[in-house]
Amino acid sequence: MSEVKLAATARTEFGKGAARRLRRAGQIPAVLYGHGTEPVHVALPGHETMLAVKHANALFEIQIDGKPVLALAKDVQREPVKNVIEHVDLLIVKKGEKVLVEIPVTVVGESAPGTIHVVETQTLSLEAEATHLPESVEVDIDGLADGTIVKAGDVTLPQGTTLAGDADITIVAISTPRASAEDLGEDAEGAADEA
Repeated sequence: MSEVKLAATARTEFGKGAARRLRRAGQIPAVLYGHGTEPVHVALPGHETMLAVKHANALFEIQIDGKPVLALAKDVQREPVKNVIEHVDLLIVKKGEKVLVEIPVTVVGESAPGTIHVVETQTLSLEAEATHLPESVEVDIDGLADGTIVKAGDVTLPQGTTLAGDADITIVAISTPRASAEDLGEDAEGAADEA
């Protein structure tokens, strides 16, 4: 994914009141930190930031006083009822640097006829170059039979990434749905009524 360019303004006021005023003005309070630098408090444009954080692991190019800084959104705090962004923590990264990220798992294909699949793990922990983060990891289940378990170590990872988590974690399990005793009892009663 390409960088999302945002122009930031330095914040001089802090606290709940200052944050509320910023949000009313259509901006989002944020903090930039990392690489041994002091935290930098900034205000980001609200609408553009909201659109950018919809993508997992979006890479930001933040313009502060005319200087570009690359950063990843590490934490996005939302208001629980209205789901509006209240604050963003941004981690400063450098080109070529490897970072640890959680990448969403996308299941593609259809398992063998008569089977279902259950996604046990929604994300994979990967180490990837900060400027080349994948948006998702595809797990192909096409034609997989009952009893097949796809583990993290079995997943084909995007180029330039390495698995950072446990390779034995179950990602997808394929099974055949079993009828419960209650369902079987109803079928037996239906057959007896017809006879």
